[in-house]
Amino acid sequence: MTAHSELRLLPWSGPDGKPCYLSTDDNNSHLSRLADTTEAIQVGLADNLLAHALVVLSDQNATPDELRALSTNLVGALRDILRIAASRSRDLSARAVH
Repeated sequence: MTAHSELRLLPWSGPDGKPCYLSTDDNNSHLSRLADTTEAIQVGLADNLLAHALVVLSDQNATPDELRALSTNLVGALRDILRIAASRSRDLSARAVH
């Protein structure tokens, strides 16, 4: 059985909202590559959203609906980025032990 610290936290949740983990020594496996691609997309989307947020927040005429939608999108992006950070932190910790 793989130690919990050696599992990779995947950048998506299961259908029940719980975290998903990958146990593999192959960083080039199909699922590892899919996770890497998903993380890259999530980071890119968060970067674009940040640029959009700066525009919306500087607009004195932004409506409450626009601000609410922006807030919802920012929360989702922050959740994704924090999951990636937790995964990378766990990965770095596991490598330091070995």
